[in-house]
This record gives sequence, C-alpha cells and structure tokens, in this order.
Amino acid sequence: MSTHQLAALARTAEPRLMLRRFLALDAAVTGANALAYLALSGPLGRYLGAGSGLLLALGAFLAVYAGCVGLVAARPRPPVLAVRAVVEANLAWAAVSFAALALWLTPTTPGAVWTVLQALVVTGFALLQYGALRQGQGSNE
Repeated sequence: MSTHQLAALARTAEPRLMLRRFLALDAAVTGANALAYLALSGPLGRYLGAGSGLLLALGAFLAVYAGCVGLVAARPRPPVLAVRAVVEANLAWAAVSFAALALWLTPTTPGAVWTVLQALVVTGFALLQYGALRQGQGSNE
C-alpha cells in the first residue's frame, strides 16, 4: 500500500472514522495473511524456510486476532482500551518477529525479508492506530 493510498484512507474530518479505517485495514491484511498461512502452509513453509506446523499455528492465531481487530473496527466508537490492546499487540508482534529472526528462526532469504517486512507493516499499523486514537482523544470525541 502506498503513502498516497494511506493518505486517502486517513482523509476525514472525523478521527474516529480514521481510526476505524486503520483498524479495518489491519484486520483485512492480517486476515489475508492468516488465510495464506492456513491454506498454503506447505509451499509457503518451504519458500520461507519455516515449518508448515508453525505456519498453521500462526495462521490460526492470526485468524482469531484479525477477527478481534475487525470487531473493534466495527464499533462506532472503538473502546480506547481495546485500541490500545491492538496497538500493543502489534508492537509485540513486531518485536517478537525481530527477536525470532535474530535468535531462533533460520529462514530462507525470502523468509528473512518477509519477516522484516511484515514486522514493519505491523509497526506501521500500530503507529497509525495510535496516532488516530490520540487525535480522536484530543478532539474530545
């Protein structure tokens, strides 16, 4: 997704709507990732240098997580604590991804690149969601 596309998503006078859009985008991307891990765990595992069992477990976790984020996004007023939990979970995912890459994973080159890219995307979601949450709180919505 380009910067222009993100700017178009954020373009609204309502910070709450911007927050809901970023949460929904997070849920959609996470859900797509979950489906790929679940449906293609064997080929993806070989390509990324990860076991298919690990990808199946991650896919199941991500499917549940995407559903939870989607539920938060669907709320007209996403609860602050729920949004903070999503932000913190995203940051934790990114941190664990980098730690796993450095400490115990032995991925292929594409797998290492994928691990870094997905961690950066998840960090981006966290920053966008946190910024939209703060903006909404500042406008007393």
